[in-house]
Amino acid sequence: MLNNPKINQRHLIIFTRYPEPGNTKTRLINTLGPEGAADLQRQMTEYTLAWAKKLVNTSYTSIEVRFNGGNLELMKAWLGDKLIYESQGEGDLGNNMGRSLFNAFQNNAQQVLLIGIDCPGLNADILTQAFDQLVNYDLIIGPAVDGGYYLLGLKRYIPELFINISWGTARVLQQTISTAQRLGLSQMQLQTLTDIDRPEDLLVWQSYSKVWNTH
Repeated sequence: MLNNPKINQRHLIIFTRYPEPGNTKTRLINTLGPEGAADLQRQMTEYTLAWAKKLVNTSYTSIEVRFNGGNLELMKAWLGDKLIYESQGEGDLGNNMGRSLFNAFQNNAQQVLLIGIDCPGLNADILTQAFDQLVNYDLIIGPAVDGGYYLLGLKRYIPELFINISWGTARVLQQTISTAQRLGLSQMQLQTLTDIDRPEDLLVWQSYSKVWNTH
């Protein structure tokens, strides 16, 4: 690990990208401009961490930020030095997610949740539910409206879940569920939520950010 405070038995991995204009939220650049899209990335990452840290304070959960773009020094300057940081590394999204889970279990995590920063409807209550239900299921998955998923929860590394998946398409969720069924994994689905990826999704973000900014 680049920055390795102790990983707890309950471990949360957050995937994000350093908010560099032109290299983040690219599907929203036509609407928001490069600076605006990068600012959205920054705000959504900070929003996600704000409620994730509440979970840490109540359930002894460690937080790891897997980042793309930037470097360790820039990430610490942005988000502070009390988190675990690791670069996402090379390869597609599946390789990067699988690697992050493999590393977490190698470092003695017992329950791991993997999330992004694109889903403002996700909160500490949903994460607590996911962690609690991992006692009963092999896989916890949070379906997204666009056909992907916003959360994946496991208690052991299962590499098959990250192979032969059409990342970035509306088939991701169903392909993952089909793989889990083929492997005989017990699974639970959380409530369906909206990712913020397209111009029409921005109203969803605005409704959450207004509440957040008043606190």
